[in-house]
Amino acid sequence: MNINSITDSIGSISSKQTNQVNLNNTQNDLSFKDMLKNAVNEVNDTQVQGYNAMENIATGRVKNLQQAVQKIEEAELSLKLGLEVKNKAINAYREIMKMPV
Repeated sequence: MNINSITDSIGSISSKQTNQVNLNNTQNDLSFKDMLKNAVNEVNDTQVQGYNAMENIATGRVKNLQQAVQKIEEAELSLKLGLEVKNKAINAYREIMKMPV
């Protein structure tokens, strides 16, 4: 059994974990406002892609129907998720406002 290959594998795993930690620290530096803005922009981009896919289907310019339908479904699901997150945030805000000070 070659021990060097095992230690090389462990070294590459630990370096990947270090890179992931550095990435997470960079993401943690974002403010809540920035994270919310990024999420809304992602939902908007997904919606635009979905509308473009619908337009391409309607005009017959679509080359791969499965990918176009997938983009439309992804846009629908991202919008539903965004709405549910908004509803949960509003409900949490209302509950906080009900708390006695």
